[in-house]
Amino acid sequence: MKVFPFKIPKSGEDPLIYQEDREIVFYDKLHQHEEIQISFIEKGEGAVFAGDTISHYREGDVLVIGSNLPHVFRSEVHENEPSIMLTLFFTTNSFGKDFFALTTFKNIHPFLESSKNGFIIHNAPKKITKSFKKLKKADNYERFLLFLGIIKWLSNNDKELLSNHLYDKKITDNEGKRMQTVFEHVMTNFQKNINLDEIASIANMTKNAFCRYFKVRTNKSFFQFLIEVRIEHASKLLANNSELSVLEIAELCGFNNISNFNRKFKELKQKSPLQYRKLNL
Repeated sequence: MKVFPFKIPKSGEDPLIYQEDREIVFYDKLHQHEEIQISFIEKGEGAVFAGDTISHYREGDVLVIGSNLPHVFRSEVHENEPSIMLTLFFTTNSFGKDFFALTTFKNIHPFLESSKNGFIIHNAPKKITKSFKKLKKADNYERFLLFLGIIKWLSNNDKELLSNHLYDKKITDNEGKRMQTVFEHVMTNFQKNINLDEIASIANMTKNAFCRYFKVRTNKSFFQFLIEVRIEHASKLLANNSELSVLEIAELCGFNNISNFNRKFKELKQKSPLQYRKLNL
Protein backbone atom coordinates (compact mmCIF):
# COMPACT_ATOMS: atom_id res chain seq x y z
CA MET A 1 0.00 0.00 0.00
CA LYS A 2 1.35 3.42 -0.89
CA VAL A 3 1.84 5.82 1.95
CA PHE A 4 0.34 8.73 -0.01
CA PRO A 5 -2.50 9.01 -0.76
CA PHE A 6 -4.66 6.68 1.37
CA LYS A 7 -8.02 5.63 -0.02
CA ILE A 8 -10.83 5.16 2.49
CA PRO A 9 -12.65 1.86 1.76
CA LYS A 10 -16.22 2.54 0.62
CA SER A 11 -19.25 0.29 0.36
CA GLY A 12 -21.65 1.40 -2.34
CA GLU A 13 -22.51 5.08 -2.66
CA ASP A 14 -22.95 5.87 1.03
CA PRO A 15 -21.68 9.45 1.51
CA LEU A 16 -20.97 8.88 5.21
CA ILE A 17 -18.47 6.11 5.94
CA TYR A 18 -18.30 4.35 9.30
CA GLN A 19 -15.18 2.37 10.23
CA GLU A 20 -14.25 0.47 13.37
CA ASP A 21 -10.55 -0.22 13.99
CA ARG A 22 -9.85 -2.92 16.55
CA GLU A 23 -6.10 -3.50 16.36
CA ILE A 24 -3.04 -3.95 18.56
CA VAL A 25 -1.72 -0.84 16.81
CA PHE A 26 -3.67 1.60 14.63
CA TYR A 27 -2.53 2.13 11.03
CA ASP A 28 1.03 3.35 11.56
CA LYS A 29 2.04 4.72 8.16
CA LEU A 30 2.10 8.43 7.44
CA HIS A 31 -0.90 9.12 5.19
CA GLN A 32 -3.49 11.64 4.10
CA HIS A 33 -6.96 11.37 2.57
CA GLU A 34 -9.55 13.67 1.07
CA GLU A 35 -12.13 12.85 3.73
CA ILE A 36 -12.48 14.67 7.04
CA GLN A 37 -12.02 12.11 9.81
CA ILE A 38 -13.87 12.12 13.16
CA SER A 39 -12.54 9.42 15.50
CA PHE A 40 -13.55 8.37 19.00
CA ILE A 41 -10.95 6.46 21.01
CA GLU A 42 -13.02 3.77 22.71
CA LYS A 43 -9.94 2.02 24.06
CA GLY A 44 -6.19 2.62 24.00
CA GLU A 45 -3.71 5.46 24.12
CA GLY A 46 -0.75 6.72 22.16
CA ALA A 47 0.44 9.63 20.06
CA VAL A 48 -0.70 11.11 16.78
CA PHE A 49 1.47 13.15 14.42
CA ALA A 50 -0.73 15.55 12.45
CA GLY A 51 0.80 18.14 10.16
CA ASP A 52 3.53 19.74 12.25
CA THR A 53 2.60 18.62 15.77
CA ILE A 54 2.61 15.55 18.01
CA SER A 55 -0.27 15.11 20.47
CA HIS A 56 -1.14 12.44 22.99
CA TYR A 57 -4.52 10.71 22.86
CA ARG A 58 -6.19 8.39 25.35
CA GLU A 59 -9.44 6.55 25.95
CA GLY A 60 -12.46 8.84 25.71
CA ASP A 61 -10.87 11.41 23.37
CA VAL A 62 -12.30 12.60 20.05
CA LEU A 63 -9.93 13.50 17.21
CA VAL A 64 -10.79 15.38 14.05
CA ILE A 65 -8.35 15.20 11.15
CA GLY A 66 -8.90 17.54 8.22
CA SER A 67 -8.93 16.83 4.51
CA ASN A 68 -5.42 16.00 3.22
CA LEU A 69 -3.82 16.64 6.63
CA PRO A 70 -0.83 14.22 6.83
CA HIS A 71 -1.03 12.09 9.97
CA VAL A 72 0.16 8.88 11.57
CA PHE A 73 -0.85 7.08 14.77
CA ARG A 74 1.62 5.61 17.22
CA SER A 75 -0.28 3.25 19.53
CA GLU A 76 1.05 2.16 22.91
CA VAL A 77 0.89 -1.60 23.32
CA HIS A 78 -0.24 -3.07 26.64
CA GLU A 79 0.01 -6.87 26.84
CA ASN A 80 -1.45 -7.32 23.36
CA GLU A 81 -4.69 -5.60 24.35
CA PRO A 82 -6.33 -4.17 21.22
CA SER A 83 -6.95 -0.46 20.75
CA ILE A 84 -10.42 0.48 19.48
CA MET A 85 -11.25 3.52 17.38
CA LEU A 86 -14.70 4.38 15.96
CA THR A 87 -14.54 6.71 12.96
CA LEU A 88 -16.74 8.65 10.56
CA PHE A 89 -15.35 9.82 7.20
CA PHE A 90 -16.96 12.40 4.93
CA THR A 91 -16.10 15.28 2.60
CA THR A 92 -17.66 18.73 2.45
CA ASN A 93 -19.32 17.58 -0.79
CA SER A 94 -20.54 14.19 0.45
CA PHE A 95 -24.14 15.41 0.83
CA GLY A 96 -24.09 17.81 -2.11
CA LYS A 97 -21.73 20.69 -2.81
CA ASP A 98 -24.01 23.30 -1.19
CA PHE A 99 -25.19 21.22 1.78
CA PHE A 100 -22.97 22.79 4.45
CA ALA A 101 -23.52 26.27 2.94
CA LEU A 102 -27.20 26.19 3.95
CA THR A 103 -28.06 28.69 6.69
CA THR A 104 -29.44 25.74 8.69
CA PHE A 105 -25.86 24.60 9.26
CA LYS A 106 -24.19 27.94 10.01
CA ASN A 107 -23.64 26.84 13.62
CA ILE A 108 -21.32 24.04 12.52
CA HIS A 109 -19.08 26.27 10.41
CA PRO A 110 -16.61 26.58 13.35
CA PHE A 111 -16.21 22.80 13.20
CA LEU A 112 -15.48 22.83 9.47
CA GLU A 113 -12.99 25.67 9.85
CA SER A 114 -11.16 24.05 12.79
CA SER A 115 -11.06 20.69 11.01
CA LYS A 116 -8.56 22.11 8.49
CA ASN A 117 -5.88 22.07 11.20
CA GLY A 118 -7.27 19.03 12.94
CA PHE A 119 -8.10 19.10 16.63
CA ILE A 120 -8.62 16.93 19.68
CA ILE A 121 -11.15 17.15 22.52
CA HIS A 122 -10.27 15.20 25.65
CA ASN A 123 -12.73 13.24 27.78
CA ALA A 124 -15.88 13.36 25.68
CA PRO A 125 -19.08 13.36 27.76
CA LYS A 126 -21.17 10.23 28.11
CA LYS A 127 -23.82 11.53 25.71
CA ILE A 128 -21.26 11.74 22.88
CA THR A 129 -19.59 8.41 23.66
CA LYS A 130 -23.04 6.79 23.45
CA SER A 131 -23.61 8.42 20.05
CA PHE A 132 -20.37 6.94 18.71
CA LYS A 133 -21.20 3.50 20.08
CA LYS A 134 -24.64 3.56 18.41
CA LEU A 135 -23.08 4.11 14.97
CA LYS A 136 -22.22 0.47 14.36
CA LYS A 137 -25.80 -0.84 14.45
CA ALA A 138 -27.48 2.28 13.08
CA ASP A 139 -29.03 2.33 9.62
CA ASN A 140 -27.96 5.08 7.20
CA TYR A 141 -30.67 7.50 8.32
CA GLU A 142 -29.97 7.00 12.04
CA ARG A 143 -26.23 7.27 11.41
CA PHE A 144 -26.71 10.58 9.63
CA LEU A 145 -28.69 12.00 12.57
CA LEU A 146 -26.01 10.82 15.01
CA PHE A 147 -23.38 12.46 12.79
CA LEU A 148 -25.20 15.81 12.88
CA GLY A 149 -25.40 15.64 16.66
CA ILE A 150 -21.69 14.84 16.95
CA ILE A 151 -20.54 17.70 14.70
CA LYS A 152 -22.86 20.13 16.50
CA TRP A 153 -21.18 19.16 19.78
CA LEU A 154 -17.74 19.45 18.19
CA SER A 155 -18.56 22.98 17.00
CA ASN A 156 -19.47 24.18 20.49
CA ASN A 157 -16.55 22.87 22.56
CA ASP A 158 -13.03 24.05 23.30
CA LYS A 159 -10.49 22.42 21.03
CA GLU A 160 -6.79 21.67 21.09
CA LEU A 161 -5.43 22.09 17.56
CA LEU A 162 -3.43 19.19 16.16
CA SER A 163 -1.50 21.22 13.58
CA ASN A 164 -0.48 24.85 13.28
CA HIS A 165 0.23 24.50 9.57
CA LEU A 166 -2.47 24.09 6.90
CA TYR A 167 -2.03 21.43 4.22
CA ASP A 168 -3.98 21.92 1.01
CA LYS A 169 -2.12 19.68 -1.42
CA LYS A 170 -1.36 16.01 -1.82
CA ILE A 171 2.12 14.76 -1.00
CA THR A 172 3.95 12.32 -3.26
CA ASP A 173 4.57 8.73 -2.30
CA ASN A 174 8.34 9.27 -2.12
CA GLU A 175 7.92 12.27 0.17
CA GLY A 176 5.63 10.26 2.41
CA LYS A 177 8.05 7.36 2.68
CA ARG A 178 10.92 9.72 3.51
CA MET A 179 8.96 11.50 6.25
CA GLN A 180 7.73 8.16 7.59
CA THR A 181 11.34 6.98 7.90
CA VAL A 182 12.31 10.16 9.75
CA PHE A 183 9.32 9.96 12.13
CA GLU A 184 9.95 6.29 12.92
CA HIS A 185 13.61 6.98 13.68
CA VAL A 186 12.69 9.85 15.99
CA MET A 187 10.04 7.86 17.86
CA THR A 188 12.40 4.94 18.35
CA ASN A 189 15.45 6.97 19.33
CA PHE A 190 14.31 10.29 20.84
CA GLN A 191 15.77 9.26 24.23
CA LYS A 192 19.22 9.25 22.62
CA ASN A 193 21.32 11.98 21.07
CA ILE A 194 20.24 12.44 17.42
CA ASN A 195 22.53 14.70 15.40
CA LEU A 196 21.99 16.28 12.01
CA ASP A 197 24.47 13.99 10.23
CA GLU A 198 22.54 10.95 11.42
CA ILE A 199 19.04 12.10 10.49
CA ALA A 200 20.13 13.54 7.13
CA SER A 201 21.77 10.22 6.28
CA ILE A 202 18.56 8.35 7.17
CA ALA A 203 16.64 10.67 4.84
CA ASN A 204 19.33 10.10 2.17
CA MET A 205 19.97 13.84 1.85
CA THR A 206 22.70 16.35 2.58
CA LYS A 207 22.36 18.24 5.87
CA ASN A 208 21.42 21.52 4.23
CA ALA A 209 18.93 19.87 1.88
CA PHE A 210 17.32 17.95 4.74
CA CYS A 211 16.93 21.07 6.90
CA ARG A 212 15.15 22.89 4.07
CA TYR A 213 13.04 19.84 3.21
CA PHE A 214 11.86 19.28 6.79
CA LYS A 215 11.11 22.96 7.42
CA VAL A 216 9.01 23.29 4.27
CA ARG A 217 6.93 20.21 5.10
CA THR A 218 6.41 20.73 8.83
CA ASN A 219 6.80 24.50 9.22
CA LYS A 220 9.47 23.97 11.90
CA SER A 221 13.07 22.84 12.22
CA PHE A 222 13.89 19.21 12.81
CA PHE A 223 15.33 19.92 16.26
CA GLN A 224 12.22 21.85 17.29
CA PHE A 225 10.19 18.79 16.27
CA LEU A 226 12.53 16.52 18.25
CA ILE A 227 12.14 18.70 21.35
CA GLU A 228 8.35 18.56 21.01
CA VAL A 229 8.41 14.76 20.80
CA ARG A 230 10.55 14.61 23.95
CA ILE A 231 8.37 17.07 25.87
CA GLU A 232 5.17 15.27 24.87
CA HIS A 233 6.61 12.02 26.22
CA ALA A 234 7.80 13.80 29.37
CA SER A 235 4.31 15.18 30.00
CA LYS A 236 2.89 11.67 29.83
CA LEU A 237 5.49 10.37 32.30
CA LEU A 238 4.83 13.27 34.67
CA ALA A 239 1.11 12.54 34.67
CA ASN A 240 1.37 8.75 35.06
CA ASN A 241 4.60 7.97 36.96
CA SER A 242 4.66 9.71 40.33
CA GLU A 243 7.61 7.60 41.46
CA LEU A 244 9.92 9.20 38.88
CA SER A 245 11.61 12.50 39.71
CA VAL A 246 11.64 15.39 37.24
CA LEU A 247 15.37 14.82 36.73
CA GLU A 248 14.83 11.14 35.94
CA ILE A 249 12.06 11.98 33.47
CA ALA A 250 14.25 14.59 31.77
CA GLU A 251 17.01 12.02 31.30
CA LEU A 252 14.55 9.35 30.05
CA CYS A 253 13.34 11.80 27.41
CA GLY A 254 16.76 12.67 26.02
CA PHE A 255 17.64 15.80 27.99
CA ASN A 256 21.04 15.88 29.67
CA ASN A 257 20.51 19.33 31.21
CA ILE A 258 17.69 19.83 33.72
CA SER A 259 17.63 23.61 33.23
CA ASN A 260 17.18 23.21 29.50
CA PHE A 261 14.42 20.64 30.09
CA ASN A 262 12.56 22.94 32.48
CA ARG A 263 12.84 25.87 30.06
CA LYS A 264 11.66 23.92 27.01
CA PHE A 265 8.84 22.28 28.96
CA LYS A 266 7.50 25.63 30.11
CA GLU A 267 7.77 27.07 26.59
CA LEU A 268 5.58 24.30 25.18
CA LYS A 269 3.20 23.58 28.07
CA GLN A 270 3.03 27.05 29.69
CA LYS A 271 3.70 25.35 33.02
CA SER A 272 6.75 24.04 34.84
CA PRO A 273 7.09 20.23 35.02
CA LEU A 274 6.11 20.29 38.70
CA GLN A 275 3.05 22.44 38.03
CA TYR A 276 2.02 20.13 35.19
CA ARG A 277 2.41 17.07 37.41
CA LYS A 278 0.32 18.61 40.19
CA LEU A 279 -2.53 19.39 37.77
CA ASN A 280 -2.50 16.03 35.97
CA LEU A 281 -1.64 13.35 38.50
